Formats: sequence, structure tokens, C-alpha cells
Amino acid sequence: MTQEITLIRPDDWHLHLRDGAMLQGVLPETARHFARAIIMPNLVPPVVTGAQAVAYRERILAALPEGAAFTPLMTLYLTEGTDPADVAAAHDSGLVKAVKFYPAGATTNSHGGVHDVDKVMPVLEKMAEIGLPLCVHGEVTTPEVDIFDREAVFIDTVLDPLRRRLPGLRLVMEHITTEQGVAYARAGGPDLAATITTHHLILNRNHILVGGIKPHYYCLPVAKRERHRLALRQAATSGEARFFLGTDSAPHVDALKEQACGCAGCFTATNTLPLLAHVFEEDAALDRLEAFTSLNGPAFYRLPVNDTHLRLVKHPTPQTWPEKIFTEAGPVTVFNPGFPVFWHVES
Repeated sequence: MTQEITLIRPDDWHLHLRDGAMLQGVLPETARHFARAIIMPNLVPPVVTGAQAVAYRERILAALPEGAAFTPLMTLYLTEGTDPADVAAAHDSGLVKAVKFYPAGATTNSHGGVHDVDKVMPVLEKMAEIGLPLCVHGEVTTPEVDIFDREAVFIDTVLDPLRRRLPGLRLVMEHITTEQGVAYARAGGPDLAATITTHHLILNRNHILVGGIKPHYYCLPVAKRERHRLALRQAATSGEARFFLGTDSAPHVDALKEQACGCAGCFTATNTLPLLAHVFEEDAALDRLEAFTSLNGPAFYRLPVNDTHLRLVKHPTPQTWPEKIFTEAGPVTVFNPGFPVFWHVES
């Protein structure tokens, strides 16, 4: 028997579009299903000022397919030289919806990020004053900390002290990957939220390493033990307002993924919604999928929900999608969950 579910059109609260030829190639994959997305600013050079955010937004809009209805929500890349007045002006204009905190060296193009939180406190204080959210990549980069422990250590040594120091700051724990991340988000008040990716609901670290290294499953934060994946699934499917979708869809050309020192990132823009329907159905939570994809994020960002809808239908035959997206920058492999998916986006 055919099953179907109608959702308010979703948003993606953590998305990488890159720039240039890559932007042109991957933007249609998001615009097909999502109405809005928080756009990551870690370009080369990064999007640091309001003027740079304006220019990047214009490039995104110029790359949209004809007839596409998609709104990029811009962010600024926090550096130790960021001007609080510029951040406030970009927020007041309606252009910038968040500022991104990358610990220096934590992930792709993050070398210009934050080394010393004290040096960005004037910016964070201004953000707390005006209600502008801070999106945090929550990992320490200290070499002696095991990569699988870096999120939990960040919560204890950076995030919690920062929130105690500046309790008025609205903050999103991005792409949480651990049971500690889930627990900390749950213990926070209304000014704390957390995004969860599609791929972290599906992968644990065995998927990356058992039977040979799978470069297209390698991401940062890296997937953790199975108990952490299960904690993420319970959080995502709970319906709790503090958890919402941020795909962290991160395109890299295959040549940069499939090499001795491959880039981190999973490209899930093409098939996120069928995969989420599969996960939520497995957990008997299809009635809570709309909260995760379409309601909780706008509520936290103080934006209206979208006024259009999208329909997912479960067919007896598996969904198919391209193995790769071919861009002028090179081919990008689409995330493969490793199991058949029977949900299709039909409108």
C-alpha cells in the first residue's frame, strides 16, 4: 500500500555551497527541495564582513536555476579581527542571520578561525545584545585530544564556560555527534539549540573503517560509536523544539576526497529528504519529521515557517539518484546510505 506524507517545505540550517563552478553545480540540488538554508561562510577567502556577505549572496542568487524559489540566509565567519559594528549593521539590514565560530584548524577552510575566545568577546557581547545567533563548530583542535573525544572536550572546556560567561548569547551547537552533545543541548534553555545532519543519523565509525576506508563517509566532526548515533536518532525523532535539521552537505570533487589526505564532508543535498523519511519511519516517528525539517529551525531563528509544501511518497520500488553530480569543477559523489530507500519526493 502506498504511503505518503506532506510537509511544510523544509529548510536546511547548515549548508555548504562553495563558490564559482562548484556553486553552480550543487546549488540546484538544494534548491529543488529546500526553501531556505543557512549558508556557511568558509570560502577562500572567508566571508568576514557584511559587504562580502552581500557579494556572496548575489553570486548565489545568480546561480539559481530559472524559476527556483530559494532564499540563502547569510552568515559571517568569526575572526579575531571581526568588527562588532559591522556585524551589528549586517544584522540590522536583515542580511545576516548568524555568525559562525570555527575553532582555528577544526575543519575545511577554518585556519582563519578563533584561537582565543577572549579576543572575540566584544563581538559575542554585541551579538548577545542584539539577539544574533552564534553557530558553533564544537570541537577542540588540541593535538593530544583524540579526534573521537573532541566534541565532548569542547563542551566542557569551551562551550559551557562561554555560555556561563555570556548567558544572553543565543547559540546553535552545529552538527552534534555525541550523546554528550545531545545531553548538553537538552539541559540548555531556550537560547540553546542543536542541528543534526542526515549522515550522522545513518553512519557510525565502523561504516568509515570496516572493510576498507570509505572516503565519502569521512566528515568532520567524524562519525562516532553506535551509541552516539542512536542518541542522535532519538533526539532528531523526538519532536523536541531544540533539535532541527542542518545537513552540513559539503561538496568536494572526487579527486580531493579520494586521495592520501582526503577532504572531510558528505554531500547529501540530493537525497536528504528520502533518507530522513526512511530514518523517521524506522523509528515510528513520521509524524515528527515536519518538526525536525520545517518547524523547529524557523522558531529558533525567529523566522516564519514556509508557506509551500512538499510531498513524500513511499513506493514499492527503491528510490534512485545520481551516483555523482557533474560540475565544471569536477564530479561530486552523492552520499550512498548503503541500503535501499523507498521514499520519493513527488512535489
